Amino acid sequence: MNGLIERYINIKRHEITPFIYSFVYFFCLLCAYYIIRPLRDEMGILGGIENLPWVFSGTFITILLMAPVFGWLCTRFQRSRLLPIVYLFFISNLLIFYGLFLFDISSSIVARAFFIWVSVFNLFVVSVFWSFMDDIYDKDQAKRLFGSIAAGGTTGAIVGPFLTSWLVQPFGTENLLLISITFISLCLFCINKLSQWFDFQPQAQIDKSYQQPISGHWFSGFTLIIKSKYLLGICLLILLYSTLSTFLYFQQASIIKLSFENSEQRTAIFAMIDLAVNVLTLTIQFFLTSRIVKHLGLSWTLSMIPILLCAGFITLALSPVLAVLIFVQVFRRAGNYAIMRPAREMLYVVLGREEKYKAKNFIDTAVYRGGDAMSAWVYDGMKVLGLSISQIALVAAPLAAIWALIAFQLGRHRELIAKQTGDDNE
Repeated sequence: MNGLIERYINIKRHEITPFIYSFVYFFCLLCAYYIIRPLRDEMGILGGIENLPWVFSGTFITILLMAPVFGWLCTRFQRSRLLPIVYLFFISNLLIFYGLFLFDISSSIVARAFFIWVSVFNLFVVSVFWSFMDDIYDKDQAKRLFGSIAAGGTTGAIVGPFLTSWLVQPFGTENLLLISITFISLCLFCINKLSQWFDFQPQAQIDKSYQQPISGHWFSGFTLIIKSKYLLGICLLILLYSTLSTFLYFQQASIIKLSFENSEQRTAIFAMIDLAVNVLTLTIQFFLTSRIVKHLGLSWTLSMIPILLCAGFITLALSPVLAVLIFVQVFRRAGNYAIMRPAREMLYVVLGREEKYKAKNFIDTAVYRGGDAMSAWVYDGMKVLGLSISQIALVAAPLAAIWALIAFQLGRHRELIAKQTGDDNE
């Protein structure tokens, strides 16, 4: 096993054990999410497409309320206790929804609440995962391992939709939540093993700060961002990403609603899209991501997907049909998960622990969902003005070009910070 891992992944022998636990951790996390993601998308339609802007706004408000709570937890608990608290909180939430679905309390309000909850859950747990990875791996390890660690999540994201499509009929919707809870619980085991491994690393012996709660006040994530041009640039990167993702999501909901008549067909096509995205993502992560970063550099790696998405929006503008939309959506999501997301996480490795947890979490949650909410209303406004899917795609294309430029500049800025701190592993 060790020989195979060393052969296909750019990894050193002493890193194999933490790599396996990181891989399994992300596998369980995204498997848990993707088991319930198709249900979330169907709940979005059942709650009314016309209500999606309100649902996105509700998600943003919920995130704003939770961000300072997470900041407060960071200042009160050390890392080994902070992460289990976060995951146990979401497990308890899933148990509540399980009870509602079990007793057939599935009104449109519950549908919209579940959509909001899954959206919040996904952002928080994945953000906390990458904060943990940024904290225990150094810059060189991040470049070599993050793409392959991300492949663990993609593998889980492949298994999750498969389990949903296979088990939803014989076991029922509500029991899928129990399966999701099981996988989240396994994440706690991996967190414990990784914490034990890190305790014996040289950097842990030198710097004991990880054993203490993170310094700063409960809302310092926001103040850190305001004071840093680098973090503000990442905010803009996330805003443009979420805006273009939301535009595609609304276009997907509209076209799929017109193309399929019943709920089962729509849930199945959502699961099939997830499966296609994750198979493609896994292939790229295992064989291409680390090589792309090595040969192109971080700047061009970050800007690659925005440049190609610009071309995708132009194609969608010329031919706004289901096949083209699925192609662009699959490509966009796979490119983000396989290339953009691991590269984006490398931006944080050069920062301190407070930025890695508090500022990063605020960006990944509040800024991300703020972009969702804003772009949802912008999209709704364009529809009210009579813009077609083709015309909206033409509006999105230059935004993707701006996104590419910002991504490129952030990669350059990250290299400059690495040199200034005297710890450049480029």
